[in-house]
Amino acid sequence: MSVRVEVVPYCQAWPDAFEIEAQRIVTALDENVVAVYHIGSTAIPNIYAKPIIDLLVVVHDITQVDEQIEAMEALGYEALVEFGIPGRRYFRKNNELGVRTHHVHTFESNSSEIERHLAFRDYMIAHPEDAHQYSELKRELVKNLHWSDIEGYMDGKNEFIKEMEQRAIAWRRSRLLKNPT
Repeated sequence: MSVRVEVVPYCQAWPDAFEIEAQRIVTALDENVVAVYHIGSTAIPNIYAKPIIDLLVVVHDITQVDEQIEAMEALGYEALVEFGIPGRRYFRKNNELGVRTHHVHTFESNSSEIERHLAFRDYMIAHPEDAHQYSELKRELVKNLHWSDIEGYMDGKNEFIKEMEQRAIAWRRSRLLKNPT
């Protein structure tokens, strides 16, 4: 089954969709949850995004998540374990039509991946010109690729994302040095 690559204008309903799903995940994973964050392009106002809600779930114990897979499956998620990122537990969910609706990236509270994801999101929100450039890049990629070329889409964004991640982490750390509280 191929995944349709589609980017759409920002939707005001995405933050609410995140909140609803975050509560369901907190209930499923219970006391293991430290925090749940809305990440990815649907968390960045006013940019085009694939209409998939990305959730970053921070947990006390990543191995406990392995024991909670059934609870996530009961919410409709498919467990893909690390799925290319060591230390992650990754889940994805489709709606009744088979359309992808959610990604859950779960990391233990000491993972550097947490800072990377949050720094990118926060940087893009604070720098709308870079967010707009990212949005336009995604629109151009979708326009120029076959609709099912998710690998081409991801590869096309990779260099831009890496550059923005470096800027974002430096920006976040400089802000923390200025405001250590």
